[in-house]
Amino acid sequence: MAKWTPKHEAPEPLEGPVVATITGGTILWFVLFLVQLPFYGWFDDHGHLWWVWTCLAGAGLGLIGIWYVRGRDAALKRAATEAEQRPSATTE
Repeated sequence: MAKWTPKHEAPEPLEGPVVATITGGTILWFVLFLVQLPFYGWFDDHGHLWWVWTCLAGAGLGLIGIWYVRGRDAALKRAATEAEQRPSATTE
């Protein structure tokens, strides 16, 4: 049986508020960490201590993600500005 392959091109990727999305997710991970801190003993007693540290790791990785997507967003804006200026300079 042959694998089905599409006969059309893939659509362009959607660009949304990436920085806001990553920032919101990072805040959510950190809030979840803070909410779990008062129950640290319970998590430790029941063998679920990794839940607390997973939330902290999510917040930490989110900070790296914010740094990354802000740089990506700035690079995309720079490239768009350069692309707009390039055709006008060559049509003189």
